[in-house]
Amino acid sequence: MTKRYWNITLEEMMEAGVHFGHGTRKWNPRMAPYISAKRKGIHITNLTRTARFLSEACDLVFDAASRGKQLLIVGTKNKAADSVERAAIKARCHYVSKKWLGGMLTNWYTTETRLHKLRDLRTEQKTGRLNCLPKRDAAMFKRQLSHLETYLGGIKYMTGLPDIVIILDQQEEYTALRECITLGIPTICLIDTNCDPDLADISIPANDDAIASIRLILNKLVFAICEGRSSYRRNS
Repeated sequence: MTKRYWNITLEEMMEAGVHFGHGTRKWNPRMAPYISAKRKGIHITNLTRTARFLSEACDLVFDAASRGKQLLIVGTKNKAADSVERAAIKARCHYVSKKWLGGMLTNWYTTETRLHKLRDLRTEQKTGRLNCLPKRDAAMFKRQLSHLETYLGGIKYMTGLPDIVIILDQQEEYTALRECITLGIPTICLIDTNCDPDLADISIPANDDAIASIRLILNKLVFAICEGRSSYRRNS
């Protein structure tokens, strides 16, 4: 995998608050190598290491995108949901931004069945068939469509298991991470000072609470993915 320059600067990371960790009492000792200091009762993340692992993650997603691979972005925190959706749409990735349904990947057959149902209902809605049904039946199908759209809308075009999964909060999305580990799907994960850095394939030490920090990490990854997509189109 070729190393590239992704213009990741310490100044922009500090401005976004990427370096702010959790309180010193709320930490995982395995994060010690990624922490550079303590300040006013909170841990400060070593941004040099953040830049290194973020750069590695950008190389990985660029390489995957340049070969036409499927990427999935997972971030279900309320404050991150909009950023996840915008980033995924821009980079033409799949996404989960509302709630991770247990077994979404490990029980792919069931997920695929639900996706087929979602597509069928969308088709019936577009063609006006739902409006031809009795009101009670139409209302039931519309509720079902709304439910499926909410939880599966971001993966409605996913035809198989993703090649790489980007996770924006290890603790919030622990179920998703465990499913990826079970299936051997490579993962890129934001890890705050209370996380386990050994679970993901690439762990990026960063503030996973501040929206500016999340957006900065996402923007760098999305830029790399978009560059990879462009390379794929040129070569195909």
